[in-house]
Amino acid sequence: MTAFALDDPLDRGSGLPRPGHLLRAASDSIPPSSLVLLAIFSVQLGAGFAKELFATLPPSAVVFLRIATGALVMGAFIRPRLRGLVWRDWAVGIGFGVTLAVMNLSFYEALSRLPMGIAVAIEFLGPLGVAVAASRRRIDLLWVGLAGAGVLLLAPWGESASVSWAGIGFAMVAGACWAGYILLSAAAGQRFPGTSGLAFAMIVSAVVIAPVGVTTGGADLLQPELLLIGLGVGLLSSVIPYSLELQALRRMPKHVFGILMSVEPAVAAMIGVLLLGEILHVQQWAAIVCIVAASLGSTRRAKK
Repeated sequence: MTAFALDDPLDRGSGLPRPGHLLRAASDSIPPSSLVLLAIFSVQLGAGFAKELFATLPPSAVVFLRIATGALVMGAFIRPRLRGLVWRDWAVGIGFGVTLAVMNLSFYEALSRLPMGIAVAIEFLGPLGVAVAASRRRIDLLWVGLAGAGVLLLAPWGESASVSWAGIGFAMVAGACWAGYILLSAAAGQRFPGTSGLAFAMIVSAVVIAPVGVTTGGADLLQPELLLIGLGVGLLSSVIPYSLELQALRRMPKHVFGILMSVEPAVAAMIGVLLLGEILHVQQWAAIVCIVAASLGSTRRAKK
């Protein structure tokens, strides 16, 4: 796909508007805040369908289907260039891809042991930590305290006694990887043109996760119905939200984007209730509210 094909609204052969131009025009007619919310719902809906697949496939196999789908689609459309890369570029790209693989694998392992809302809330501590670390104001101690209170409320005692310690551990690993993902994404953006850094990382991630996913999934990965569901999970969890977020970021300040993204744990909890029947206790809802409030507060203060 050439740059001219992306910029020219008309197909020279037919004189009709190009499909890409029509899609962009359609997305431009939607408020950017709505695009972000659609992306959040898409990601969490994909996670819900992925969790339903756990009855047939292990989490590592579902992760492989998700990442492989994203890598195929992004690799086909973006086609990252490998010529001219120095060893530092390779190190950043490969590190980015490995982090992406571990992040997704640990999150899906957490998802198989925890309700969606709890898994996403704990994972959100990663980007929250990056936001607080980038700011050295005293009020940030409040957001750290709120997040810590949320974690304590989610710990396996009281109404949360049935929550798995292993699930919490996997979610924390996913959060740490998400923090690394944010930093490596910025580094990749400086070394790779456009979005080719993410496409390169997705391909690396698929290669890294393939041995584990194929080994654990086995012949079940070849079942057409599972492949279709896995394709849907990949589109909902990676391709669609990434495209929506890119369109939104073109038209809104980054701090507003961050504020909207802060509601993701609450959306995950609601989808868990509606799609999976995961009823949370009052204590667990309070924990999610604490983490969402900490994320909102840190994002707003970062802007000021």
